[in-house]
Amino acid sequence: MNFEYLNPVDDALVAYAKMQPNQTFGQCIEIYTTQHDFPDLSNKKIAIVGVEEGRASVGNNETGADLDQIRKELYKLYLGNWPVSLVDLGNIKQGNTIEDTYFALGNLLSELIKNKIIPIIIGGGQDLTYANYRAYDTLEQTVNIVAVDNKFDLGSIDDELTSQSFLSKVVMNQPNNLFNYSNIGYQTYYNSQEEIDLLDSLFFDTYRLGEVSNSLQLVEPLMRDADIVSVDISAIKNADAPANRNATPNGFTGAEICAISRYAGISDKVTSFGIYEYNAQFDSKTQTAQLISQMIWYFIEGVNYRAKDYPFGLKDNYQKYIVPIEDQVLNFHKSNKSGRWWMEINLNENNKFKRHALIPCTYQDYISATNQEIPDRWLKTLKKLV
Repeated sequence: MNFEYLNPVDDALVAYAKMQPNQTFGQCIEIYTTQHDFPDLSNKKIAIVGVEEGRASVGNNETGADLDQIRKELYKLYLGNWPVSLVDLGNIKQGNTIEDTYFALGNLLSELIKNKIIPIIIGGGQDLTYANYRAYDTLEQTVNIVAVDNKFDLGSIDDELTSQSFLSKVVMNQPNNLFNYSNIGYQTYYNSQEEIDLLDSLFFDTYRLGEVSNSLQLVEPLMRDADIVSVDISAIKNADAPANRNATPNGFTGAEICAISRYAGISDKVTSFGIYEYNAQFDSKTQTAQLISQMIWYFIEGVNYRAKDYPFGLKDNYQKYIVPIEDQVLNFHKSNKSGRWWMEINLNENNKFKRHALIPCTYQDYISATNQEIPDRWLKTLKKLV
């Protein structure tokens, strides 16, 4: 593994971390420093990686700079009642070209994910989500992406790769490993009707801000099916997260985004988590850095409380419910361990999308089925599988 493109954490910040009280992250996290060799990753579960890259961030110049403000706030936080095997790998340097940065990030993330280490990426423009997505190429699997964003960032296939056009590159560029994309918290007036219709025609999941804020538990099954979670800070209201030149009056509250981060951590399938578009020059009283550090805290807590009950093979510890509906038979599975629900699509053994045949759902989806209403996510997934 080549780590020449990583800048170790600044010595002054390392000294600051070691001054924090016992049981804080500053005392418990292993930090890549100039004073020591690269950390041993063999027993690590989570790795923090900063990315000093903001050249493709539209309208948010200087994002990717001064990421240590986030670390300062994180190092002060006390751990929860859970063990931590966490490492801070410092920052990926800005490459001579932006493609160099993408390559470095993708290479590092691929190695971490293959070694079952979950990267928490702090950046940097949200275009880095594309480099994150490309990191899964070597894993030879299809990928589900969940974006927490007030825009779809679809752009046009002819546009250059930027923070506002990365999704079209994910959808169109080869190799195409994307199975599903979900947007949480889009605001309709920032997205054209053509874009909304296009995502619907691709059978992707999109949820408006008000819909999610009124029923935050909608997020849990979406996160349970995600591999990559990408959070744009502009999805949070300006009053709670001002450190973004594109911040707007409406968005998720600080409490809501922390709950969403915990849902991402709890998911057995999420293998990378990115928080993008932090711009320190607009961060009044380090408010946004504090919020991001708390998002990271909640994500890590979620990881430590994973139920590990994703039903790769349905066993005796799941209850099965069979619901005849119209000309279909829907099978639901409930975990005895966590009480979570899945619905099933029957596929032959040779179908390459077999890993997507079990769809996370809610108890309400089961109730809807018993009332002869086929759940929308079941229909969308079926259309992508056949």
